[in-house]
Amino acid sequence: MEPGLKTHVSDGTATVTISNTGKRNAMTVQMWRELPPLLERLAGDRSVRSLVLTGEGGTFCAGADIGALRDGAGESQGLAVAAEEALAAFPGPTLAAIRGYCVGGGAQLAAACDLRFAEEGALFGVTPAKLGVAYPASATRRLVRLVGLSAAKYLLFSGELIDCARALRTGLVDEVLAEGELGKRVAEFSAVLASRSLLTQTAAKELANGTWDVPPAEAEERGAYWAAQARASGDTAEGAAAFLERRAPRFTWPTG
Repeated sequence: MEPGLKTHVSDGTATVTISNTGKRNAMTVQMWRELPPLLERLAGDRSVRSLVLTGEGGTFCAGADIGALRDGAGESQGLAVAAEEALAAFPGPTLAAIRGYCVGGGAQLAAACDLRFAEEGALFGVTPAKLGVAYPASATRRLVRLVGLSAAKYLLFSGELIDCARALRTGLVDEVLAEGELGKRVAEFSAVLASRSLLTQTAAKELANGTWDVPPAEAEERGAYWAAQARASGDTAEGAAAFLERRAPRFTWPTG
């Protein structure tokens, strides 16, 4: 089969599968190119409430195709950064469902997701030091925010692989599931996300990601904007009414 990105939308969840099984789902140049417009299309689909990124078979992603690095490291890294940033900017919640190797560019993509669920036995590595590559500034900042300065330096300096237990301790992973349980847990959690307020999720994602790099006054302004959106949409009133009436809420944002 040709390497590529497979997409499936069901029950409000878009699943994007990295498929290059002959090379442990390494990302080719073309796959890096395809990811941003694919994410843009899914972001514009109002039936999509959340996104799951995973790998074909027993591996998440073993990184970038090393042949691409040899032929043009600068182009490949630029495309990887663009894909990473597009994933981080996806408006709804994103979740990486990880089995096997999550290394190099795969770890870069996983870190750009909001949450990471992994199956026992998964291995994680940030490996530019093995290749003489300067890790991108955006990816470095994101890794530091995710796992802390010391853990990020350990990963970046050494390129060593770490197991699920250590990944969980550092915050690189949010949940670790027993073998065979990952798919079920991801489906359950995706259903939970679909039942919650998309307005709350979108606002929380923007504010949590954006308040690091903007002046406090601007962050407060965006917070006030989202509070006004909640009131105007009726979702706040609906949430309170549903709670008091002991029923599931019927949130309507962004249609109002």
